[in-house]
Amino acid sequence: MKISHHWETIRKIFEEAYKSCSHFAIASVDKDGSPHVTPIAALFLRPDHTGFYFEEHPLKLPENLKRNPRVCVLAVNADKLFWAKSLMEGKFSAPPAVRLIGTAGELREATSEEKDAWQRRIALAKVTRGYHLLKWGGFGHVRDIRFESFEPVNLGEMTKGLW
Repeated sequence: MKISHHWETIRKIFEEAYKSCSHFAIASVDKDGSPHVTPIAALFLRPDHTGFYFEEHPLKLPENLKRNPRVCVLAVNADKLFWAKSLMEGKFSAPPAVRLIGTAGELREATSEEKDAWQRRIALAKVTRGYHLLKWGGFGHVRDIRFESFEPVNLGEMTKGLW
């Protein structure tokens, strides 16, 4: 399947996944060849099959990307009502999850537009103690990802025919 034919569906899954669980999982490979998964809330997809994420807190992910820039990003729509309805009907009305496979670029300064997108995403949290402890107001470094392919998450009969 070509990523370009399904990009809008993929972006919609990512939107629903963020709404329902507030993060994505980025998998990389560590120095021993073992998989390493990092939760990232500040990931955004662009219309052109690329994305970017703010890399302020991860420790192992940047080290892993120096050796091997390949990543896999998992987004899961974890909305309880979506799942309950799907389970009752015996079929998902939309894909519940997807994996994006790509290559991460070098760390760089975020643009003002990227910073604004992050601040809009977390606007409700600005009044919380955690916002300040996590230093979300000071996020300023991003890493681009170029996505080359995707893999639908297969849940047997319940996802049959969705792609």
